[in-house]
Amino acid sequence: MSTLKGKTLFITGASRGIGLAIALRAARDGANVVVAAKTSEPHPKLPGTIHSAAEEIQKAGGQALPLMVDIRFEEQIHAAVKQTVERFGGIDILVNNASAISLTGTLETPMKKFDLMFGVNVRGTYATTQACLPELLKAKNPHVLTLSPPLNMKTKWFQNHVAYTMAKYGMSMCVLGMAEEFRDQGVAFNALWPRTTIATAAVNMLGGQGMMEASRTPEIMADAAYAILTRDSRSCSGNFFLDEDLLREQGVKDFDKYLVKPGTQPLPDFFID
Repeated sequence: MSTLKGKTLFITGASRGIGLAIALRAARDGANVVVAAKTSEPHPKLPGTIHSAAEEIQKAGGQALPLMVDIRFEEQIHAAVKQTVERFGGIDILVNNASAISLTGTLETPMKKFDLMFGVNVRGTYATTQACLPELLKAKNPHVLTLSPPLNMKTKWFQNHVAYTMAKYGMSMCVLGMAEEFRDQGVAFNALWPRTTIATAAVNMLGGQGMMEASRTPEIMADAAYAILTRDSRSCSGNFFLDEDLLREQGVKDFDKYLVKPGTQPLPDFFID
């Protein structure tokens, strides 16, 4: 595989940030992209909607299907998969990108926040994967890419935000288990995580302009995702990739092009020692 032309990607949370960047990279090849996200009307604090993302995808050279989907509800996921198959004939690639974050301690995490993180990150990833698998099993070179970290069991990654860490690691455990479960059927399951912080709405909310300027752009994740999704699914599964390491292996030497602010040293991301 050297191109995503004609491939159909189902991307959760693709209305902005990393999900949209991955969608646009695929669109440049002429891919079909399903924008499965919650934002259908403009949000006061967050950029982009499923409709604005679809417009960008089409301008980049792809076909887009914007669908309002809250992945906490399996009936919405199944309806979106059905519409995808009706429009594009199947699903070749699933990108589990949608995620919820609250970097709070045990006493500061209301159960509503806990349930949101587990509902989106763990249950949503599992439910979306389960719903897409019947189509993926019929596809040529099927891939599931999940935006989750390597399983680093050092206590420092748990002590200050145990609920968030459990929720993100739940996504990674889906990768670990399903890669082996579906290895013989040729469906690839891989995780991708950034070595540094990425300039997204979530990072802006966590650290403001200063953290945004010490980050890399979502394009580094899009380029890394593209490198995974164009590989042979039978020989590339069960990996926990870091964006920078993967791109270095691909021969990329210039990482300054991904900096939000030229000349800065980007901050390391969570779960990276």
